[in-house]
Amino acid sequence: MQLRLFTFVILNWFTMINNSEFAARLTTIMNYYHLSASAFADKIQVPRSSISHLLSGRNKPSLDFVLKVVKKFEDVELYWLLNGKGAFPTSTPPTGMKVKNEDSTVQAIIENKKTVNTSGKELERIVFFYTDGTFKEFNK
Repeated sequence: MQLRLFTFVILNWFTMINNSEFAARLTTIMNYYHLSASAFADKIQVPRSSISHLLSGRNKPSLDFVLKVVKKFEDVELYWLLNGKGAFPTSTPPTGMKVKNEDSTVQAIIENKKTVNTSGKELERIVFFYTDGTFKEFNK
């Protein structure tokens, strides 16, 4: 009885989802994680056309789709994804790799070429991309 009631509530909730607002939240997630629609689809293991149909408003999300998003992206709250209430992200943004001194990092990589090289390929250059949109390039 409780499972039926839960299923009924969830299914009714999905019929009340505003497609354009859901699509906007989906776009917010993709932008936050710097993912294209194709990469996002691959990450949650759904057909790429599913993302296209959701973003265009053609389809509503399935329960399976929503659960895959929430499971794969821990910063996405179910309540926020479904109706926009709550917080996203639930934690601080991913920081990525931090390098304090590029020159010493590059020097260490060059000195340890054997750990960088693969299949006999030789290191040509290293590029650091910064969050402010700038970059610094080191050539061999």
